[in-house]
Amino acid sequence: MPPEPLLVKKEDKILTLILNRPDKRNALTPEMLIQIYEALTHAADADIRTVIIRGAGERAFSSGYDISAIPTHVSAEQQALLDKTSPFDLAMDSIIQFPFPVIAMLNGYAFGGACDLAVACDFRIAVDDIRMGMVPARLGMVYFPEGLQRFIRVVGWQHTKEMFFTARRYKAKELKSMGLVDDLVPRGKLETVTYALAQEIAQNAPLALKGMKQILNLMAATQKLDPARQQAADTLVQAAINSQDLKEGQAAFLEKRKPNFKGK
Repeated sequence: MPPEPLLVKKEDKILTLILNRPDKRNALTPEMLIQIYEALTHAADADIRTVIIRGAGERAFSSGYDISAIPTHVSAEQQALLDKTSPFDLAMDSIIQFPFPVIAMLNGYAFGGACDLAVACDFRIAVDDIRMGMVPARLGMVYFPEGLQRFIRVVGWQHTKEMFFTARRYKAKELKSMGLVDDLVPRGKLETVTYALAQEIAQNAPLALKGMKQILNLMAATQKLDPARQQAADTLVQAAINSQDLKEGQAAFLEKRKPNFKGK
């Protein structure tokens, strides 16, 4: 029987979610993302004051979204949710809307959707040999506006443009300089430093923490697109999904070769 894709641990007022697919570099699956949503939804009414998300093992936080994975054993309630939104959006929204701060403990590299998941968190504490990047342009994909807005809020317009237009893989000091990670820590101290931050936050007044996070989310919501602009953005995303370039980008990635894009 395969291991659970997400491990959930609670100690005092701290909840830890562990992305648990080390043999697949902790690649995000629909099932794992649904479980993140469920764990955070249940924890929102519990005595939790801080959440830590990390990857299993020491190699990767997560290599990104595993598009080949198909959700299994989906309940009727889960299917009703998935009819309205994607597993990825469910997980991202549950992180952003969780009443208390969420910390990404980046114990290894994070690319694509995993990099975005880390950006959705309130803090990012990273091992000092971290590598991160966003590669949709290399795959022929137009990244969706909500994700781009998350990056703009964290690293600003110019760094977001650089990250998404170049599809670079950034090293630790570059990530710290651009503000994508808050702190770089030697591997042997990463867990100690991360849990010390979580405990420091958790000892503060819950109403203050909850209120300030809610206000920050309200302020961030002013950057959302109006319905007409959202529709225009969605059309661009869908056009790329239906393109030959996306098929070529995915094939080139799997075959480990340079893609031959034709703009079609």
